[in-house]
Amino acid sequence: MDAWIEPPKLATVLVVDDTPDNLSLMSALLKDHYKVKVANHGERGLRIANSETPPDLILLDIMMPDIDGYEVCRRLKAEPRTRDIPVIFLTARSEVEDETRGLELGAADYITKPISPPIVLARVHAHLTLKANADFLRDKSAYLESEVAKRTAEVQAVQDVTIMAMASLAETRDNETGAHIRRTQLYVRRLAEQLRTHARFSKFLTERCIELLYKSAPLHDIGKVGIPDNILLKPGKLTPEEFEIMKSHTTLGRAAIEDAEKRLGMRVDFLTLAKEIAYSHQEKWDGSGYPLGLAGDAIPVAARLMALADVYDALISKRVYKPAFSHEESCRIVVEGRGKHFDPDIVDAFVAVADDFNVIATTHRDED
Repeated sequence: MDAWIEPPKLATVLVVDDTPDNLSLMSALLKDHYKVKVANHGERGLRIANSETPPDLILLDIMMPDIDGYEVCRRLKAEPRTRDIPVIFLTARSEVEDETRGLELGAADYITKPISPPIVLARVHAHLTLKANADFLRDKSAYLESEVAKRTAEVQAVQDVTIMAMASLAETRDNETGAHIRRTQLYVRRLAEQLRTHARFSKFLTERCIELLYKSAPLHDIGKVGIPDNILLKPGKLTPEEFEIMKSHTTLGRAAIEDAEKRLGMRVDFLTLAKEIAYSHQEKWDGSGYPLGLAGDAIPVAARLMALADVYDALISKRVYKPAFSHEESCRIVVEGRGKHFDPDIVDAFVAVADDFNVIATTHRDED
């Protein structure tokens, strides 16, 4: 702050004292400068402090018949609504131990009677000024946190929409995939959640990693944008030459994401996973996949998860070259691929959550 913020002109001061003469004296001293409220016992003082219009500062006596000032102060500082109200003890108790106890309870100041009016006014003004500045900083901090959260949410939303738009661009080239993006995204997350406590995967599959997997999964087939229509949309079996071109969608996908990273000028976590998925989701556990013929743990975990999700979804979906298989038949084929096409432990996780896959497939089925 460039300068101190003055307390509000109509700041409210609450005086809590069981002696009528003291209440009258303090009211007369303060009334020309502040709005004054009075309470003749501790419980009433607490009720006023916790009201809809709490005071900005409290002048508090210690020796009162119902509950003493120490207890009043303790309760005020224990409540979130009242803990930031400055308390100044105003008392005849002048021992060092009394003052120490009051300050340890959270009081802002300690004034002994008989009072000096100028000193009381100066200290009240000083603590109201400190409170006004503290309130300003709290409000400013809360505002900034709110703005950061708002901007972060906006960036997140733009990011998510951009990802889905890019993925949808690839999928719309193939008019039979329908809700494939959404289903595989949900399959991958469900598999990851099932495996997050598994000894082989627990270090990798953190909560943050699963969130990033879910975000990056839709980009697995982004490379299809670069495949010619006569191959991508061919209603029959591809020739060996055509299949080689189709296989290049993995390399094209990774290249497209790398280009996006270069344009951003920074490394983005979810795009790292997206590259692994796009490039390696056609690899097979036994090394017979493409583009590199990777085998076993050499295949990134993200790509292994997508491999199973992608195959299951292809099985349960209708294609120009095949009918849609039932969930049961699709599960059987996936299990047959255990240790050949798929990581054995990922297949075991799939078996455990196969009913969830069925629910996802049914909920997000393709439109006829």
